[in-house]
Amino acid sequence: TLTAPAPFADETSCQCQAPHEKLTIAQARLGTPVDRPVRVYADGIFDLFHAGHARALMQAKTLFPNSYLLVGVCSDDLTHKFKGFTVMNETERYEALRHCRYVDEVIRDAPWTLTPEFLEKHKIDFVAHDDIPYSSAGSDDVYKHIKEAGMFVPTQRTEGISTSDIITRIVRDYDVYARRNLQRGYTAKELNVSFISEKKYRFQNHVDKMKERVKNVEEKSKEFVYKVEEKSHDLIQKWEEKSREFIGNFLELFGPDGAWKQMFQERSGRMLQAFSPRQSPNSSPTRGRSPSRSPSPPWVINKASPPSSPKAASASLSSMSEGDEDEK
Repeated sequence: TLTAPAPFADETSCQCQAPHEKLTIAQARLGTPVDRPVRVYADGIFDLFHAGHARALMQAKTLFPNSYLLVGVCSDDLTHKFKGFTVMNETERYEALRHCRYVDEVIRDAPWTLTPEFLEKHKIDFVAHDDIPYSSAGSDDVYKHIKEAGMFVPTQRTEGISTSDIITRIVRDYDVYARRNLQRGYTAKELNVSFISEKKYRFQNHVDKMKERVKNVEEKSKEFVYKVEEKSHDLIQKWEEKSREFIGNFLELFGPDGAWKQMFQERSGRMLQAFSPRQSPNSSPTRGRSPSRSPSPPWVINKASPPSSPKAASASLSSMSEGDEDEK
């Protein structure tokens, strides 16, 4: 498990103790003893350390079953002289390499052209680099003598990514990055922009904020309208369901064969019976009785035949009183 960055070559006491006999590529690929790893060297500038650098180092580390990867990084003076100005300084570039998982050891202030003395000093077996001729320092290919000595092992470049590509993006989108850093608190002096450019960038930042706010309002408005439409659709659907239910109940009550019609017919029949009762039959038992009925008591007044005159009335009253006296 990796718990610390790779050591620097001039600060480590880790040296290959076994006799350093020259290996062929075939021997190295077959595998070597544990105490005799194949020492592979890869060098470069490694400015703006990116995935392309890491993949090249991964290939160099995995070229052989048992390998020890040394990485040489050129200093600022040497790089500015032969290649040009760098974004990261040498200390930053050294530290970036130390924290790559494939690197076993970092050699600071590496030479631009590899000499036999340098190869012997670090007991380097093979040099790993992409196979494209690297013209620099007045030479068509600085690795030509390494290839001729049979010590060169090629790696593959990662297309679409390089330090030059990254710098090109920054230059192309300079205004965007300047505005970004102004927004994050950097001053115009630190960004090396003029007073007018600073004001222009700040104004553009305000415009972008306003656009973002308008966009947020539009999105919220669309979301609100969508919710209203969704709720309206639900309400209309529920209203339709309730309407169907109401119409069905109404038809059950008031339709052609509804319960209300039957109820009305029943009540109409009862009312007709109440207004026109059935007549008594002619052979009524009351009319068939014998005319000899029991005489009414004398005190019952015959309402059907009232007295014809006041004298007759008084006579009847006096006779009633006499009868009462006789009973007493």
